[in-house]
Amino acid sequence: MLTLLVVATAAQQRVNVPVHTGEEWNDTDGNKINAHGAGILAYNGTYYMFGEIKKGITWLVPGQAWEDYRVPAGGVSCYSSRDLVNWKNEGVALSAIKGNPNHDLDTSKVIERPKVVYNKITKKFVMWMHVDANDYSYSQAGVAVSDAPAGPYKYLGSVQPNGQMSRDMTLFADEDDKAYLIYSSESNKTMHVCLLSDDYLSPTTKYSRITTAVNREAPAIFKYKHKYYLITSDCTGWSPNPATYAVAENILGEWKQLGNPCIGVDANTTFQSQSTFVLPMPGKKKLFVFMADRWNKLNLEDSRYVWLPLKMINIKPVIRIAEK
Repeated sequence: MLTLLVVATAAQQRVNVPVHTGEEWNDTDGNKINAHGAGILAYNGTYYMFGEIKKGITWLVPGQAWEDYRVPAGGVSCYSSRDLVNWKNEGVALSAIKGNPNHDLDTSKVIERPKVVYNKITKKFVMWMHVDANDYSYSQAGVAVSDAPAGPYKYLGSVQPNGQMSRDMTLFADEDDKAYLIYSSESNKTMHVCLLSDDYLSPTTKYSRITTAVNREAPAIFKYKHKYYLITSDCTGWSPNPATYAVAENILGEWKQLGNPCIGVDANTTFQSQSTFVLPMPGKKKLFVFMADRWNKLNLEDSRYVWLPLKMINIKPVIRIAEK
């Protein structure tokens, strides 16, 4: 597949932003990229993308009040790129375990939305992810660590931060090198922001609820002009819905919930996708890459990707698909 490009204007300069709108997407070996719920680490001039490995037959967990479709947990993949366009498969960064249903990473469990940050103090790469039972009754945040960006990562265990559920999550390292875990909690009724320890390996007791973010999941956070922006989705299972964004001057709150950053055709379904990450474009203060998943709930292995330019217009994020 040829990666599509859109030419956008930022700060009166032309820059190529990688764009994907649900077409098949292959790595440099010609194989389908398998990195869902992805996050990206930029390190020493290389981008490392981490995502869920979705592979195998999709099945429906019985007895649930929502469309709880699953495949066996496949672990976490890693791909690398120098240009955000061509991606090399670096292999499995964190492997699943088969035949041990008591382990967080067993194939019978859920491993979702892995994100990685680099700790300058310990010189370790730290991965956090959502780990869960198939019915979401476990609701934990798992952590792993590696000496190299692509791994392999050593799993250290999981926790419910401050005794609270942790489901869909993301990770954010600020300019002062403090890192935060942002996650859906309290049965998805609230979104929490929790400061991590200096080594990024455990939650601290310093956290806050984003109380106006009712029934939100799929958090994707970024910073612009000293303010924090958080894009989330509603809770509608695997079906897409309108995104909303919230803004705060302090990452621990108070957050103000605002409208849908998407405009144009299919804006009310976030372009038939769900947010996972927002990546700043290097050297372009007003331009970001909005990353999302287009889930195929009946065949999760065939889920696709949506990457679009996110432009800051004044102080508002705007995401759109270019008209053909």
